Amino acid sequence: MPDSEQLLKSPPRYDFSVVRQLRQREGQTLAQLSEASGISVPVISKLERNQSVAELETIAKIAGAYGMAASDLVAMAESTLAHRMKADGYEREGFYFHRIRYANHSAFLGEANAGAELSRPDAHCDDLETCWVINGELHVTIGEEVHKLAAGESVQFDAVQTHTYKATKDTIFILLHLKKTNRF
Repeated sequence: MPDSEQLLKSPPRYDFSVVRQLRQREGQTLAQLSEASGISVPVISKLERNQSVAELETIAKIAGAYGMAASDLVAMAESTLAHRMKADGYEREGFYFHRIRYANHSAFLGEANAGAELSRPDAHCDDLETCWVINGELHVTIGEEVHKLAAGESVQFDAVQTHTYKATKDTIFILLHLKKTNRF
């Protein structure tokens, strides 16, 4: 069994300093969060400094003050602060992509030469898709609608819809696939 000194050096399983980050992001004081959640300032302060273990009811009340579920706050507290990913690359119908994938979204850096057309993009029916042109021009056909996007322009749509990309100039663009929770 580890001695108490080793236990003190071990990182906590749950890092509730995320509460402080949420509070500071919202520009709240401890007293304001206390009022919004119904949890005392000393309890919140100890939780933020990982000096106490919170009961589920406390976590639920603090999470509720930020419009989130207790499980979301616990997930934030047990996660690392950042997730690092290495891109993979692939080519389809004259479109070249660098892709990163996370649990709730994927991002693609795409390049296409003038005239390239991608008529059957990969299926991703649980996603909203955003296409943002960085340089060049891309025509995005969604159903019967054609959106002519120049540099700096974007379009968002439900990815279950039939859609086609056509580069009318050499183009660099970003695609984001976001898991749907709401339509827009």
